[in-house]
Amino acid sequence: MNSNFTLAIHSLTYLALQADRMSTSDAISESAGVHPVRIRKVLSLLKKQGIIASKEGTGGGFIFARDLSDINLWDIYKITSEGALQPKCTATNEKCLVGANMKNVLFQIFLGAEEKLGDYLKYYSIKDIVEMINQEKA
Repeated sequence: MNSNFTLAIHSLTYLALQADRMSTSDAISESAGVHPVRIRKVLSLLKKQGIIASKEGTGGGFIFARDLSDINLWDIYKITSEGALQPKCTATNEKCLVGANMKNVLFQIFLGAEEKLGDYLKYYSIKDIVEMINQEKA
């Protein structure tokens, strides 16, 4: 999993809590504590998938294009981090039983882990995250 995943969830939650108006990447980046360019990169990924829409110019920014309950964390993971759990194996000795097979064995294990992660993340929508944030402030 990479930071784009958490930045995407942060950005979408921020937009959800500002649902009555457009939000700028500068405002979102200030909330997330990262450079606006990083937020714009993540927002671009979300826009390409039709999750958010944008408007340029004065009064522009980003806004949700879909219902909050239709977007789950697995959707966001697939957009920002799919394959991030794959093992990073160094160049190995192909003449060695372990070296020749370790990458494939670990790949199968990590692929299964990613599937299990997906099953869990599907249970949480952006609407759920917003509700959890609202409970925290209560």
